[in-house]
Amino acid sequence: MPEHPPEPSPLGARHPEFDDLDYRHSPGNRVYLSARQRRVDATALGRLALYLPNFLLSLASVALAAWLLELAWGLPLCIPMFVWLVSGALVFHRPTENLFARRVLRLRYPLPGEFSRLQPIWREVTGRAGVEGRRYRLWIEDSDELNAYAAAGHIVGVTRYAVEQLPSAQLAAVLAHELGHHTGGHSWSGLLGYWYALPGRVVCRVGRRLLVGALVAVRRRSCIVPLVLIAGLTIMVFGSATVLLALPFPLLALPYAMAALNRRAELRADRHAASLGFAPMLMEALQAGENSERPLPCPSAQGVYGRRRGRRRPLTHLLDSHPDLATRLHHLRRYTEPPR
Repeated sequence: MPEHPPEPSPLGARHPEFDDLDYRHSPGNRVYLSARQRRVDATALGRLALYLPNFLLSLASVALAAWLLELAWGLPLCIPMFVWLVSGALVFHRPTENLFARRVLRLRYPLPGEFSRLQPIWREVTGRAGVEGRRYRLWIEDSDELNAYAAAGHIVGVTRYAVEQLPSAQLAAVLAHELGHHTGGHSWSGLLGYWYALPGRVVCRVGRRLLVGALVAVRRRSCIVPLVLIAGLTIMVFGSATVLLALPFPLLALPYAMAALNRRAELRADRHAASLGFAPMLMEALQAGENSERPLPCPSAQGVYGRRRGRRRPLTHLLDSHPDLATRLHHLRRYTEPPR
């Protein structure tokens, strides 16, 4: 069996399980491709804007590391900076994406039986959307959980359980939701922001450990040197004393703002699936996930189902990455109502 499964062929006849659906994009034997295969909506732009503070911290961290390399080995400072800045293009680099899917997301290529089931469904979804399906690669997660993911620039993953247990119409609705994340720019913008924020995250983590170590030294020795060290590290990591007083307030709000944008992205992906005629099937799939006894995790990729939680403290729902089921069904229900 070849390592890469065959790519889907252009859309042909309708899938028999979709004959009863309202074809807003009735392709027949041809594919009508949209002029814009991918866009960047307001949600994706908002995510990138919220990552800006972390990006600036990362930029300063990389500049400091490049300066140390220049002092130690004479490496020009511009080389590490340039390499880091262009490294974000790896989000759309197919071999790097494949490595990310296998090693980080723990996905695999579909088996022949799985691919033969997914292929006509994916053709149907991309045909309705006017999107070239061969731009994206389908992946399988060996999991007994019900979920699907959109990640990087071209990854569309679905769990083995979803492929085996979901009816074809519901599986198509879930895949249409994930395609909405890609066509709206949600997947690549989230991964790109995370990648460029990574050096800053590392510096903050190291800085916190150094501060904790200095506090331990203060307790043990009660000398002035650790206090000076703490003050110096704090100013170095977070800025001047004036900035230090103002920083906590916007930084504390960032997780809540990011969670709100994530929920908005989920509703936009739901709307994308509904606009293709999959609203009733997506509602059924969401209810099936809610009623399932299996846990529904939300990994680093953009999953269709959120993380199920038990009883939580007040306001913790503001950090949820997905809207609650009632909200999603409310927004989808308008697509099932007959036109007036």
